[in-house]
Amino acid sequence: MIRTGELLPSDREAWEALFRAYIDFYQRVEPPEMYERAWRDFRAGTRVHALGARLDDRLVGIAHFFVHPNTSGPDVCYLQDLYTAPEVRGQGVARALIAAVTEWSRAQGCCRVYWNTHESNTTARRLYDKVAENRGFIRYQIELPR
Repeated sequence: MIRTGELLPSDREAWEALFRAYIDFYQRVEPPEMYERAWRDFRAGTRVHALGARLDDRLVGIAHFFVHPNTSGPDVCYLQDLYTAPEVRGQGVARALIAAVTEWSRAQGCCRVYWNTHESNTTARRLYDKVAENRGFIRYQIELPR
């Protein structure tokens, strides 16, 4: 049975392994201090939030998200990162995490949960097409130097 909930201090190592795999999946490289900052922020639970999914008491999936204002209505929740360990894919872990983020967002008074994925991420998109609506938006971005 899949259980979702807040990350515990004892999840630190397993969380980082999953987050590093997520970063690798998108072919990015991040400095070690990014992981430290993210963990501190998730533990504080004020700006950004994280939930984990467990199978047999083992952390096998993570979701990172935050709430932001919406100019045309109540706040919205952006699901920024969602990752499931490869060996448990297809067992409902990502679906359970999306449902948990959705419930959390509803309790916060948000009117929407949304996320992005790469068009080539066909495995994830099969699930996303079942649980959410693709509204057809195309994302543009400008990278700013750090």
